[in-house]
Amino acid sequence: MAKSEKSGMGAGLAVVATLAAAAGAYFIYGTKEGAKTKKKIKSWTLKAKAEVLEKIEKAKDITEESYNDTVATVMQKYEKMRAEHGDEIDAVTKELKGYWSHLKKHLNPAKKVAPKKK
Repeated sequence: MAKSEKSGMGAGLAVVATLAAAAGAYFIYGTKEGAKTKKKIKSWTLKAKAEVLEKIEKAKDITEESYNDTVATVMQKYEKMRAEHGDEIDAVTKELKGYWSHLKKHLNPAKKVAPKKK
């Protein structure tokens, strides 16, 4: 296969991917059913985030590993929706796991030692 044919196929695949994304966006935002779908996605997304927050608040000591396990456990509940909302489940999981670097600063703040007075 010539190089120009390969680049042409790549461009064609990019166009197909773009059209699929546009169709998905239209389905979620452009129809009456889409508005219901968007509301449903927002609902379970907020619920999942709240469940993770509740579990980490109850934990005595949390590490990155235990935090990621908590996220995985909570998101496992939503696997039954994977066929319909797989991309959203993956996005929420990635988002929640991405919060660790910010959370660890607030969960285990470094103890500051006051300077000694002379």
